[in-house]
Amino acid sequence: MHLLDIQQLSPQHIADIFELTRRLQLSELGHLLADKHFVLFFPTTSVRTRLTFEQGIRSLGGACTLFPPETLDRPEQLRDTVSYIANWADGIVVRHPQFATMQEMGRHAPIPVINAMSADNHPCEILADLYAISQLRADFRELTYTFVGPAGNIARSWAEIAQVLHLRFNHVCMGDQALAEPSACYTYRTDLEETLAISDIVLTDSLPEAFLTRDYLSRYQITRERMELAKPHALLNPCPPFVRGAEVSEDAIASDFFVGYAFKKSLLHVQQAILFYCLSR
Repeated sequence: MHLLDIQQLSPQHIADIFELTRRLQLSELGHLLADKHFVLFFPTTSVRTRLTFEQGIRSLGGACTLFPPETLDRPEQLRDTVSYIANWADGIVVRHPQFATMQEMGRHAPIPVINAMSADNHPCEILADLYAISQLRADFRELTYTFVGPAGNIARSWAEIAQVLHLRFNHVCMGDQALAEPSACYTYRTDLEETLAISDIVLTDSLPEAFLTRDYLSRYQITRERMELAKPHALLNPCPPFVRGAEVSEDAIASDFFVGYAFKKSLLHVQQAILFYCLSR
């Protein structure tokens, strides 16, 4: 089984991955990846995702070999590349800007291909974030999620998981940034303060340079004062790398609304669960 995007998953798939994650956190499972070898394609700029995949594989008894993603941009056809890799590896984890590259690999690879981020989506990150939220809020499927910022891979993956699990998801930005038609799961809005008033989880992502304007930041930067408008016990989950003074203010990160750095600890175990789940299916 490949994991290329969240839309391919069912609620049961996600529940199974979350249950595997819980058992891994409790050390109830042994070296699930013993004698398994993974080929990883990561740029040098990747920090959290690469570190947790590498450490997660090794701590479960597996091994990995790392290549830069440019390795996949050679004249050799991807179907030939992955067919050779399958002789010596049990799975492929790839971060590449082109989602189409991963899809092409998935069409031909006889071993699992796992998307570690593309310019279109970031499934492992959002699965891990939702798992972490579920550990803080047992009613996580009843909460209202609000993403603030332009359409991008993080916004898109949150919208996808909202659709799969029927979560209430608001997308707030200026201009024409809607990801989908309005539905019970997806609402596009431009009024930040009014939307925060109905929000339990506030989400952001790094801003493209075109949005680093005084007008945009004055209207849409998440500050502590604005978080005070949200529902009781609201959480602020900015996707790293976040930039203080851009999508989030310094005082918002310093506040109790910020989920904190330990929030990401489960990224390692969720990715371990994904690896084993894809191998086992």
